[in-house]
Amino acid sequence: MTSRLLARAGTLLTEGKVVGVPTDTVYGLATRRSATEALFRLKGRPPDKAIPVLVGSVAQARRLAVFTPTAERLADAHWPGPLTLVMGVRSEGKKSEETTVGLRMPDHPVILDLLAEWGPLAVTSANRSGENPAKSDLQAREIFGGQVEVYLPGVCPGGVASTVIAAMPGRDPRILRPGPITL
Repeated sequence: MTSRLLARAGTLLTEGKVVGVPTDTVYGLATRRSATEALFRLKGRPPDKAIPVLVGSVAQARRLAVFTPTAERLADAHWPGPLTLVMGVRSEGKKSEETTVGLRMPDHPVILDLLAEWGPLAVTSANRSGENPAKSDLQAREIFGGQVEVYLPGVCPGGVASTVIAAMPGRDPRILRPGPITL
């Protein structure tokens, strides 16, 4: 992938647009966290279904969420990788409508480069809500065509959506969605 294509994707993200991105699990659709309504519209996703945030480092994740000791152990063992951790939002004195956030650090060089340059992004699988997710930029383009201006190239080796585990203070960890990682 060229740095020019990565820069184009970053420009679109700053404009609140959706960009296609490969991950280690399934191909995704990404946007700024402030522009998630574009993802909901594009996918036909129910508005009550949260969209996870991908991070490029644990440091980025720490700025967004409060890590419990369990979350620390799980992140140390499985990040980067196919594990989404649902944790409490770090508010730092600001009011937030969210009380939890699902965070994941993917193990794919293309999305990690994008996250390193442009920061955390809201990312969901590239599919119409309820349908099977795309596993490559070519499959995503077949689904969404010109509705997405840039598809970063890549095939997703995992093929299965990430495991989602709630790791909240004072509670035992709980699997919210099974996937490649187990407790």
